Amino acid sequence: MLNRLKEKQRSLIRFIQVNQYIRKEFKDINNSERLVALIGARGVGKTTLLLQYLQQFTLDEALYFSADDITIANFGIFEIVEEFYKLGGRIVVIDEVHIYKDWASHIKNLYDFYPDLIIRISGSSMLNILMQSYDLSRRIVIKELKILSFKEYLEITYSIKLTSFSLADIVNDHIDISFELVQQYPSLFKDFKNYLRSGCYPYFLSSSNENNYLNKLFNSIEKIIFEDIPSTNKIKFEHLQIFKKLIYKIAVAKVPFQVKIDSLARDLEISEPTLYSYLDILNKTGIFKSIKKYSLKTSRKPAKIFFSNTNMLTAIMNDLNIPIEIGILRETFFVSIFDNLFYSHIGDFKVNQFIYEIGGKNKDFKQIKNTPNSFLVLDIDTSIDKRKIPLWLFGFS
Repeated sequence: MLNRLKEKQRSLIRFIQVNQYIRKEFKDINNSERLVALIGARGVGKTTLLLQYLQQFTLDEALYFSADDITIANFGIFEIVEEFYKLGGRIVVIDEVHIYKDWASHIKNLYDFYPDLIIRISGSSMLNILMQSYDLSRRIVIKELKILSFKEYLEITYSIKLTSFSLADIVNDHIDISFELVQQYPSLFKDFKNYLRSGCYPYFLSSSNENNYLNKLFNSIEKIIFEDIPSTNKIKFEHLQIFKKLIYKIAVAKVPFQVKIDSLARDLEISEPTLYSYLDILNKTGIFKSIKKYSLKTSRKPAKIFFSNTNMLTAIMNDLNIPIEIGILRETFFVSIFDNLFYSHIGDFKVNQFIYEIGGKNKDFKQIKNTPNSFLVLDIDTSIDKRKIPLWLFGFS
């Protein structure tokens, strides 16, 4: 059984090139922590990162397997790792761990019984890992792998190394930064347009064309709905169509979807508490990104709902055969950059103390004219105005 798993491991690692792009999150798993969980949405590159980690070890030192392998169901995670440990192995990497029903108890026992065992796990469903991590709260370190940034997309595409910039750098020095980057990489603005449609996930490299890429992403969305969500929640199968209906309802909105919980719940024929629960699930699984209105009062209600990234939006609209409103595409990109972002009644968004209005090259200051700490974020290549920031530059933060 171990020999069969090792042969699969050898085959997978063979396809990982020695000089292949390594994301910055590699350091999060390549450390002395005993138990690390790498979480993230489907397709962001978790398996590749884990295999890159394994390249530094021999097959006798480290064992890799995916929990969706039929062997795991027949023998069990604990039993397989225990046998490997008895043979001298001290590092185990378990992919798609959420597929295995009682994964948390198996990992907990391995951690407790074998103090010198290094364990790395990953799960395509962020929700499941977070829901069950309380069983391992004193033991586990959780790290998230997100979609590729625009900067990473460029680095992979052109085999180059670029500098990251803080939000303060972008706000204060965007004129010089944007000018220098565009001078150095003349196709940068065109590359940004490609990234918005089909560059957020690493498999853009292996997709023969944009439609192939978008079909792969759409299939991932379907798997989230019909595999990940029911495996991690007590939801009847017939209710899964409600998730799809909700997704399409957000997609066809001509402007970013403004949430009216009561009417939306009636449309979907579910209760308001159930709607809140479903929205939370779609946020945690990486399909939606709900944002709240800036207020001193804490509110559960989201003000607007976006897709989590522009490629997700494009894949859904491609399936519906509906053109994408460019304004929604721009705002979706901006929203995808920040974890702590609010909808603002002045401008579009508030991030920390700054107000941002998103638009095309002809957008003016009318909405934020007398607003301090406010900026236009425009779909342009460079800027010579201190209050006009190129949209693409936020992909370097």
